[in-house]
Amino acid sequence: MADPLSDIITLMRPQAVFTKEISGAGRWGVRYADFGHPSFAVVIEGACRLAVDGEVDLVLRSGDFVLLPATPGFTISGLAPVRPDRVDPHAAAREMQDLRHGDPQRAPDVRLLGGYFVFEGADSALLVSLLPGQIHVRGEDRFSTLVRILVEESGRDRPGRTLVLARLVEVLLVEALRHAQVQDAPPGLLSGLADPRLAEAIRRMHADPARSLTVAELAREAALSRSVFFERFSRLVGMAPMDYLLTWRMAVAKDMLRRQRIDIAEVAGRIGYGSASTFSTAFSRHVGQPPGRYARGAAP
Repeated sequence: MADPLSDIITLMRPQAVFTKEISGAGRWGVRYADFGHPSFAVVIEGACRLAVDGEVDLVLRSGDFVLLPATPGFTISGLAPVRPDRVDPHAAAREMQDLRHGDPQRAPDVRLLGGYFVFEGADSALLVSLLPGQIHVRGEDRFSTLVRILVEESGRDRPGRTLVLARLVEVLLVEALRHAQVQDAPPGLLSGLADPRLAEAIRRMHADPARSLTVAELAREAALSRSVFFERFSRLVGMAPMDYLLTWRMAVAKDMLRRQRIDIAEVAGRIGYGSASTFSTAFSRHVGQPPGRYARGAAP
C-alpha cells in the first residue's frame, strides 16, 4: 500500500545536518529573521519562550521538541519579558561554536540542542507548504534521543557520516509528522491523511501516478458522494483533489528529470500522460519551462 508520508519525505531528500547547543541565562531574548531552511530543537533542561511568526506562542520545557519546516522569523527568550536582540540567522548558522545568550557569568537557565538541514528535492518548497508551520511535541523521549544522536554524529568525521545523518533526519521528520497528523493540523497533507476517508484517496493518488483518476472515482474510494468528497478534500488539504494530483505528478516528474535523466516520453508515461507533447505542455504550464530545459538546468 502507498505511504504518502514516506513519498513526500523521499522527494524532499533532507540532507546536510548542522547542530549546536543553545543556552540562556538571566534576562535574555533574541529575534531571528526569516531563515527558510527547516530547523529543530529539543530542550535538555530549563524553560524558555518561543514565538514563531504566524504560529501560537509556546513555553518550551525540558523534553519538548519543536520542528519548523520552513523557519520563518521567530523570537526565543527567557521567561521574563525583555526586548530581544536582533540576530541574522544565516550569520548565526555559520558560527561553529555553541550559542550562549544572556548573562555569561551565570549558570544557564535553559539548554537546548538545535540545528537545521536542507531539502535537496526539486519541489520541496511546494511540499513544505502542505505541512504545518510549527510542530510541537511534548513528553516523547525518543525525540531527545534522536537529536542527541544527530548532534553526536554531526560532530564526528566518521565513515558513512553523510548517509547516517540523512537517515536520522528522515526518521526525525517521520516521527514529528506522525505526531502532527493526530493533532488539529491546519489545512495540508497531514490534515488530509488524518481523515480516514480522504487518506484512502490520497494513497490511491500516490500508489500509481500514471493511473487516470477522476473526482468521482476518488470519491468512491473514500466512500463519499462526489460533492462531499470535493468539499472535504479542498477544506482539509487546502487544494482541490485534481490540483493535488497534478501537483504530485509534477513533483514526481521533476524528481525523475532532475535525478534519473530518463527520456521525456518515459517520464510522461510514468505519470499518466499519453504523449510527450501533452506532458510537455502541462509541465511547461505548471513549472514555467519545458521539461527538457528543466532537466538540463537541474542536472547535478
